[in-house]
Amino acid sequence: MHPVLHFNSRLFDIAAERENPINPIPGVSLLDWLRANLPPPLELSEPDAEDWGWYSHLVYGGRTYLVGACAHPDEGGTGNHEWVLQVDKLRSLREKLLAKEKMGADDPCFAMLHARIAQEPAFTDVTVE
Repeated sequence: MHPVLHFNSRLFDIAAERENPINPIPGVSLLDWLRANLPPPLELSEPDAEDWGWYSHLVYGGRTYLVGACAHPDEGGTGNHEWVLQVDKLRSLREKLLAKEKMGADDPCFAMLHARIAQEPAFTDVTVE
């Protein structure tokens, strides 16, 4: 199972996000924030929509990762939405057949993203699932 980060934040206004043309799921704000806050020379690609939210690609340590994000709107109206960040390492067919290079919470790219999310004061209740 791929590791998933969950956290709460009031930092982003999901009502101001551009519309997901496939499915009205917010989450692009988190990827835009990551694009602006990753240390150079890391670059997250321009976010694109998917039926489960939003995704970008990141090259880290010579590997390409899919970084997906979505938000679950706060039902209480406080703006403290739950955010979900999923990271998946793209693997070759050979790696998949031989069960090599599996994605896990100990992956260096995931660890870097987890640390970046955890150090942001506007993000609370950070957990890994």
